[in-house]
Amino acid sequence: MAVLLQFDFPFPGPFGEEMTQALDGLAHSIAAEPGFLWKIWTENAAEQMAGGIYLFDTAESAAAYAQKHSERLAGFGITGIRAKTFAINEGLSKITRAPGC
Repeated sequence: MAVLLQFDFPFPGPFGEEMTQALDGLAHSIAAEPGFLWKIWTENAAEQMAGGIYLFDTAESAAAYAQKHSERLAGFGITGIRAKTFAINEGLSKITRAPGC
């Protein structure tokens, strides 16, 4: 069963198109992670926050990625990292047109 992983953390920028250009390599790296299905990138320039919503094929692959990405972010000097995993209610998600359900 697929598992949703949510990350958010303080982030000074860049945002928007500059973020896209700056993190292109990271996006390609994430796309190659074991068990990775998709990610929605999140950003809030006004509150200086960033993160993402990820979908992994198993709880194990989500947990492995959460640890790896938390360590990577800490290596960039980012603190206040929040990572949470959630089970998906596929029946209700189908009704509300969630991707992949």
